[in-house]
Amino acid sequence: MRSRTPDRLCAEAVELARQAAVESVGAEVVGEHLAARAEAERVVTHTFECLDPAYRGWHWAVTVARAPRAKVVTLDEVVLLPGPDAVLAPEWVPWSERLRPGDLGPGDLLPTDADDLRLEPGWTGDDEPAAPSAALFDREDDLVVSDPHVQPAPARAQIGAVADELGMNRPRVLSRLGLHLAADRWEKTHGPQTPMAQSAPATCTSCGFLIPIGGSLGQAFGVCGNEFGPADGQIVSLAYGCGGHSEAAVLPAPPVPAELILDETVVEPLHLHPDRAGGSVEPDAPAEELGHS
Repeated sequence: MRSRTPDRLCAEAVELARQAAVESVGAEVVGEHLAARAEAERVVTHTFECLDPAYRGWHWAVTVARAPRAKVVTLDEVVLLPGPDAVLAPEWVPWSERLRPGDLGPGDLLPTDADDLRLEPGWTGDDEPAAPSAALFDREDDLVVSDPHVQPAPARAQIGAVADELGMNRPRVLSRLGLHLAADRWEKTHGPQTPMAQSAPATCTSCGFLIPIGGSLGQAFGVCGNEFGPADGQIVSLAYGCGGHSEAAVLPAPPVPAELILDETVVEPLHLHPDRAGGSVEPDAPAEELGHS
């Protein structure tokens, strides 16, 4: 049990403690004596100011002790400890809690806990279907059902083959919590409350570039297939929208000009203007009169 009153001989060993600190770290970083604290019976820790500018608020702690009925004080340890105003490193956080979306790179593995709340058991085939009642069989070793209206239970191999074909052989699938967490993430990035959706002319529900997805999330989300859109290839809410909506601004077809017709077999008379002819010739005057004038 720690004594409230420091041992007298150990408390007086200030110079011994200072010398130990100086020999350990150097005289230039050991400051004035701050206090003496009793750690246990005949065990006292002396604290000295730390003058290292990189460790402001820290102090040197030198612990000394003496044996029972001994008059000689001996050195225990010298350590650097933080004070109440010391700058400390952030509290260590497990790597699984430090991960953020996008941190996983090529070759990285991200294991999941066995009791991850985002997942729930899927169909594994471990639960073999119950065998039909013995009354349905003609003999104990016969698998032919006597009643033609009762269909025998399929074998496990048949169930596994069908489940594999339908994609139901995953050991775990998303739980309801996992589905909600995924939907919340997608709503934040490509949902109706984003600035892009607020200024969109229409929602993705009526967009021709929307690619439907299956499952329960397909009722609220889809995949954008517009290469010029801001969410190309990403999951978007059906209430999301952008300026790349397929029906937002349909360009009208340019008018097709009429085909040019040239008839080179007909001579069209050209009537000269009176001012350019040099006289007051009638517009409908015969060509002979124009030649003799």
